[in-house]
Amino acid sequence: MKSLCTASLCLLVLFSSPLSAAHWYVVPNGRPQATGTKQDPFGSLAAARDAIRAVKVNGKPTEAHTVWVAGGTYWLDAPLEFLPVDSGSKEFPVIYRALDETPVVFSGGSEVTGWKPAAKGWQATLPEALRNPMPEQLIAGSHATTLAREPDEGLLSVVSVTEEVQPKQPARQTIRMSAADFAATLAKITPEEVSQVQFLAYHKWDNTRRHIDKILPEENALVTSGRQMKGHNPIDSHSQIRLENFAAALDTPGEWYASPDGTITYLPRPGEDVSKLRMIVPRLEKLLVIHGNPESGQFVEHVEFHGLRFCHSRWTTPARGFEPSQAASPVEAAVQIDGARQVVLEDCEIGHVGIYGVWLRHGCHECQVRRCWVHDTGAGGLRIGETAIHHEPNLQTGHITVDNNILCSGGRILPCAVGLWIGHSGDNVVSHNEIADYFYSGVSVGWRWGYAESLAKRNTISKNHIHHLGYGVLSDMGGIYTLGPSEGSVVSGNVLHDIYSFSYGGWGLYTDEGSSDILFENNLVYRTKSGSFHQHYGKDNIVRNNILAFALLDQLRASRPEPHRSFVFEKNIVYYDTGQLLDGQFGKVKYDSSNNCYFDASGRPVTFEGKSLAEWQKLGHEQGSIVADPKFADPQHFNFTLAKDSPALKLGFKPFSTDDVGVYGLETWRRKASQASYPPVRSE
Repeated sequence: MKSLCTASLCLLVLFSSPLSAAHWYVVPNGRPQATGTKQDPFGSLAAARDAIRAVKVNGKPTEAHTVWVAGGTYWLDAPLEFLPVDSGSKEFPVIYRALDETPVVFSGGSEVTGWKPAAKGWQATLPEALRNPMPEQLIAGSHATTLAREPDEGLLSVVSVTEEVQPKQPARQTIRMSAADFAATLAKITPEEVSQVQFLAYHKWDNTRRHIDKILPEENALVTSGRQMKGHNPIDSHSQIRLENFAAALDTPGEWYASPDGTITYLPRPGEDVSKLRMIVPRLEKLLVIHGNPESGQFVEHVEFHGLRFCHSRWTTPARGFEPSQAASPVEAAVQIDGARQVVLEDCEIGHVGIYGVWLRHGCHECQVRRCWVHDTGAGGLRIGETAIHHEPNLQTGHITVDNNILCSGGRILPCAVGLWIGHSGDNVVSHNEIADYFYSGVSVGWRWGYAESLAKRNTISKNHIHHLGYGVLSDMGGIYTLGPSEGSVVSGNVLHDIYSFSYGGWGLYTDEGSSDILFENNLVYRTKSGSFHQHYGKDNIVRNNILAFALLDQLRASRPEPHRSFVFEKNIVYYDTGQLLDGQFGKVKYDSSNNCYFDASGRPVTFEGKSLAEWQKLGHEQGSIVADPKFADPQHFNFTLAKDSPALKLGFKPFSTDDVGVYGLETWRRKASQASYPPVRSE
């Protein structure tokens, strides 16, 4: 009884502080038994969270709470978790905010120390706690590194693949390569390394990441096992692969390798001094988890995070590998949010993570992600909604705002991931974002192949700058990619450019299977591989008042004829100097086209499936359209401002400005996006 009274007295003293109810303070070196005042701050965000729980009345806040977090690194033993009990209210929100400009970093990693110069690079010994499983990521200071791989640039071609399938057994694939590629890679792997070596296969829009079972020198081959390959997208002679995680591949600055005995070796880049860098191995998979319970109507509500950094989450390839899945859809996120209402992430950084950055997944409504920097992700940047359909409103995700963010440099482990993904989710606004440097699509909306039920309706994708996608390693991608019925959705005012696929399908605007009732308006698309616009199949999409320029192979594509009207194409300007105008089955697809302006700047005649404009118009197409120079100010330097006497204006084309596309606000924030440097998407 004495101990109970003592505990109660301690709680009374702890929460009688005049500051405890409204303002709390956290510093990296706070006392374990601190009271959370400015003079006696907590040492962790979790302690502040628990203190706020304790002062609520019947589980509800009676005034607003602000937690001021001082700069420094907070090493996490477990993800920061917020439950419905941690909610604020509309009148009394709970806010976690950086105290000043000093970076506040919540790290899911561990620092590796004791680095010494070695015959090859720098070496250290991994602590035992970081060896099971062995790490697959290393962060050098503020920069990502590369797990030793071959080839360093480009990919290896597959010669042939055979598959053995037996009942109740994993399928086994034998992947053969050329003798020269085998000698440069697989032949250099030691027997001790085989079990940890991985291969990453690129096939159409998918990746397969697997371990190697054994190496067959007599066949120049590797053997791997897992799920039976999909008939529509197998690994075959049209695929490419990369091999990772063996000592002989450690040959390029910025690469690292950890041997089975725990010795980790890093080859520094020019100018790097490893003795002065914080070398971090990510340890936790998730960093921030918001976990409401929509099924019981319990949500995490009115909680905000401002100016915080969540860094260093890991990816560990499963024993059976990662099987192909479009957009890396099974992969979760370092910031995972379920059952949230009015939750805000603002001015936050999510970086150096092995999976997706942020996922507002299950039962989330009216949440906002603003002015956040999501970068160096193993998968994609941000996800909204799920792959499954829920019919109860509480279980659905929607009305999410993603505005003024920078999502960049993703797909570093699973290249098939996308910059921003929306599944079965509606009424979302994705606006003024910088989305760049991914190996697959920039924005993907919808998750229905065909015309069956979809929840991806009334989404708005506007004023985003989407660029540097593909890099020639995957196929069948779009700058903005849609999938399934999407009544009321609008794609407007975006700028998309530099999209380059491996084989087919480096498109700007891509309406894939069943995409319907979407308005594409006032978008600028230029410098794509396969075309500015492609409709695979869909219904009643409207493509209006867009500038579509400089596709390499084809400018426009329509693939599948259907009995209904597929799309409307009107008041657009199509400008090019290579490739052909139309590809696919425009002569068979039902569509309405009118008042468009076409021009081939190379001087060639513009033809429509081999026909002149007049001949094409006699077949019922392109009524009121013209072939004429639209008189752009400087198209070769991508200035598409129209002259006042442009013939396109007489067709009803309405000029639009791109000056407000992408991020906005402080000059430092705008500069962060505009001055980012990415490699060219293809060799010129």
